[in-house]
Amino acid sequence: MLYHLFKHLDVAYDLPGAGVFQYISFRASMAVILSLVISLLFGKRLIDMLRDRQAAETIRTLGLAGEEAKKGTPTMGGLIILAAILLPTLLFARLDNVYVILMLGSTVWLGLIGFLDDYIKVYKKDKRGLAGRFKVIGQVGLGVIVALVLHFNDNVVVREQFKIANIADAPEGVEVSTINGQLMYFKDIKSTTTTLPFLKTHEVDYSKLLFWMDDEDANKWAWLVFMLVAIFVITAVSNGANLTDGIDGLAAGSSAIIGTTLAVLAFVSGNLIFSDYLNIMFIPNQGELVIFAAAFTGACIGFLWYNNFPAQVFMGDTGSLALGGIIAVLALMIRKELVLPVLCGIFLVENLSVVMQVSYFKYTKKKFGEGRRIFKMSPLHHHYQKLGYAEPKIVTRFWIVGIILAILTIVTFKLR
Repeated sequence: MLYHLFKHLDVAYDLPGAGVFQYISFRASMAVILSLVISLLFGKRLIDMLRDRQAAETIRTLGLAGEEAKKGTPTMGGLIILAAILLPTLLFARLDNVYVILMLGSTVWLGLIGFLDDYIKVYKKDKRGLAGRFKVIGQVGLGVIVALVLHFNDNVVVREQFKIANIADAPEGVEVSTINGQLMYFKDIKSTTTTLPFLKTHEVDYSKLLFWMDDEDANKWAWLVFMLVAIFVITAVSNGANLTDGIDGLAAGSSAIIGTTLAVLAFVSGNLIFSDYLNIMFIPNQGELVIFAAAFTGACIGFLWYNNFPAQVFMGDTGSLALGGIIAVLALMIRKELVLPVLCGIFLVENLSVVMQVSYFKYTKKKFGEGRRIFKMSPLHHHYQKLGYAEPKIVTRFWIVGIILAILTIVTFKLR
């Protein structure tokens, strides 16, 4: 919003300083600051309001240290995160950008699903919350919408680079540029190509998965493969974040680390020089996602002011489902979804620990008549609680692992 206002003031009235709003770095910095301010100021008021309305978390008796002290702690604090993401993005990002519009819509969509789940748990006194099938329908629906928009919208393209020896070698009518001393021309195309680390070109096309078809048919139907990938990624990551939100500060801190990394990847993907240096695809108009990612990171860090141990508020599904879904959609937009198993390794391990525990328990119960467990308790962070580790120590060590995974994710783009 402010981008469009100050652009008009700069062009029409030559207002001193108005041109600074043209810089993504400036607007991203302002988005971080505003998201932190909103979290801190709005957070206290919301916590008081939730406490007055008795929107308290129902704590299950799991035999964990400190669980009694958590009873009565307000939940639905994810509203703080949502406000701290949406308002800075609306103010500082370009609202005519398809990526920004889709991210705003995805945030509201997932926030509503999580809010309904929390509302049913808190005010309808139903511990099950929103039925699982409705959550899945919402996640699948978002995956379908995201995939369709990213494939069929005319403003979503990939810019291919072609190196030439002389300007005369370029096709007529195209613009020739010099990048790092190399003459190049560019062509915007629709593509189902995504980024895959360790490959020489860092790219793989989903059409290659339709190996039984000829190239023309494979290219025609590759969007269906992308849709299935989008559905799986959104569902898996949002559920992973939901499972990770089990002890104070773990989900918010882990998401902040992931959000920072995605902001860096969005910047290099939307910058011609950096994308050429790293040999990754250049995606026009993606720079605006840096502003959204900056607001996202600021919101997560700001929420930690109240959610760090001992938590004054829990984010609930309002926050956790939204955080995971936002990460998934953002990764799909910058075509880095295949690096999520590394970047979101914390979410992945939490997910796998539950799957392994439940599967092994059912298998041993069927085979031996008595269910056995791999972990003392799942998700994994509860296993360490059962071992006697204090919550702050578990969270800090998970954060350290998350930082290591974030660094490895970035490093992979130079290993091929």
